[in-house]
Amino acid sequence: MPTPPPADVIEPHLHAGEIQTPDELRQQLATGRLTGLTVQGLRLDLAPVPDLTGIDVAGTLFVGCRFASREVGADLVRRGANVVPPFSGLPYPTQPTHLYTPDDLAAGFAEGGFAGMYDTRVYDHYRAHGGALPDVKEALGQRLHDHGVDNALADATRAWLAGHGPQSVVGIMGGHAVRRGSPAYRMAAVLGWELARADRLVVTGGGPGVMEAANLGAYLADRPATDVTAAIDLLATAPDFADHHRYTATALTVRQRYAGVPRQRGDELGWARSGGLAIPTWLYGHEPANLFAGRIAKYFSNAIREDTILRLARGGIVFAPGRAGTVQEVFQAATKTYYGTDGASGAYIFLDRAYWTQELPVESLLRPLLAASPFGDLSASIHLTDDVHEAVRLLTA
Repeated sequence: MPTPPPADVIEPHLHAGEIQTPDELRQQLATGRLTGLTVQGLRLDLAPVPDLTGIDVAGTLFVGCRFASREVGADLVRRGANVVPPFSGLPYPTQPTHLYTPDDLAAGFAEGGFAGMYDTRVYDHYRAHGGALPDVKEALGQRLHDHGVDNALADATRAWLAGHGPQSVVGIMGGHAVRRGSPAYRMAAVLGWELARADRLVVTGGGPGVMEAANLGAYLADRPATDVTAAIDLLATAPDFADHHRYTATALTVRQRYAGVPRQRGDELGWARSGGLAIPTWLYGHEPANLFAGRIAKYFSNAIREDTILRLARGGIVFAPGRAGTVQEVFQAATKTYYGTDGASGAYIFLDRAYWTQELPVESLLRPLLAASPFGDLSASIHLTDDVHEAVRLLTA
């Protein structure tokens, strides 16, 4: 097993040379220079169309930008810029400048049902172009897209981390097949609700089951517990995610019925307190989108996605019952904790004592592993409980 890389290799960085909004571009154009900067994913073909003719663009990188004409892009190249235009024929942006919202993923559902929504159309395209082993053009488009999501995620979480610290971010893992309305689903929803009310940023893998329940609880954090119960009861009328259309339609009904309190303009963190964060992948695009997260960092690469979830969840992780995927996440997280790869880790909460000690006795392997960490005995970070309230207490103490 290799030693972990130095901290400066993997920690998020501020890239001062990136221009990602029209306002940032206007401010920079006023200086007459874009030299050496990167302009990402902007619509430079929409009014007011910026005049770039007199701007120094030597070494400027325009990636994923749309221009008023091909001649504009060609002129930039002649003057020393590098231009990577959006790829034609792709249903997704090659350089997204912001994270997805539930409305983004569900766009088209009202007109075309599950098959017509953005999330499904991207998944269908993904499958048609090689899935996890895409052709060259598709691979480049996907890598550019995921890099844009990386940037957008760093931007979206920066203000939260600055105000609350990394120990305020809690991951919730568990089985995707848990049915709506089941005891495990209700427990995960209460967990997300209590954590969000305790000013924790809830992060999940963005799938159905335990993950949807946790984001649902966070989505309803400003509402009483009776609304959480009522929302779950409504969702339970479409309990199985394999019934894609009804599953999605019911989620949208709940979102509409229990819409969050309107936030003030400029409230950068309203999404964090209205559903938290989900980090899914189109590798599992056969599962309907989780529409209760406030922001959604959806990747093509599952490996990047899994590492990103665990890197962010420094305030602890709750592992609800799950199978192979959840067990993989347990030991992937343990590797980071063992080596201190991402800094100090919070508590590991295993929800359902009998499941994790008898059915899948993960604890018996994990405890001696963390006891032998180079940073000392970390086994005390492992907790088993059947009580969601105790789990919240351990994560917020």
